[in-house]
Amino acid sequence: MAQETERIAAPVTARGRATRQSLLDAAEQVFGDRSYDGASIAEITRTAGVAQGTFYQYFPDKKAAFVELVHGLNHSLRETISRAVADTTSRIEAERVGFRTFFDYVTRHKALYRIIRECEFVDIDTYRWHYQTLAAGYSRGLDEAQRRGEITMSIPAEDLAWILMGIAESAGSRWVLMEDRQPSEDALETLMTFIGCALAPGEAA
Repeated sequence: MAQETERIAAPVTARGRATRQSLLDAAEQVFGDRSYDGASIAEITRTAGVAQGTFYQYFPDKKAAFVELVHGLNHSLRETISRAVADTTSRIEAERVGFRTFFDYVTRHKALYRIIRECEFVDIDTYRWHYQTLAAGYSRGLDEAQRRGEITMSIPAEDLAWILMGIAESAGSRWVLMEDRQPSEDALETLMTFIGCALAPGEAA
């Protein structure tokens, strides 16, 4: 796929990895503040506190840094949620913890919304990869819950994953981006009540 050819090998030294991550952190801030078209390599390196020439030791161009940033945010988001739900004992509990963790994550990474939306136009293959990768992992967890009889079997796990991802993204957009706050416990409970009813197996629905 296109995004794979644009990615470059990670540096082997701790110092190199730290510098590269500083550039990606700066890129997240600059792309989020200025958009892809408005961002410049000069602004990214200035924000990272390194010389402009340092950028090219790690990325051939701005698009390559953008694509790598999307990969990094995707991985970070999946790892953060995976760790959070690891000790949950039911699928509904996993959904509750997962949604809360997602809202916490996007509160700390508000640029994620703008970056992913722009990714559709910057690199469509990376845009598709982002959502398909999230959905694939989500589907596996839902499929396991279906096999255990915890949630409805009438909707394919993959379809459920995309539906729940859409709910999380739109809810996060409302609370975190538009209202600049975390959802209250009452709001989260309302959301979980809806999800619980939607996922309930058999006659429980």
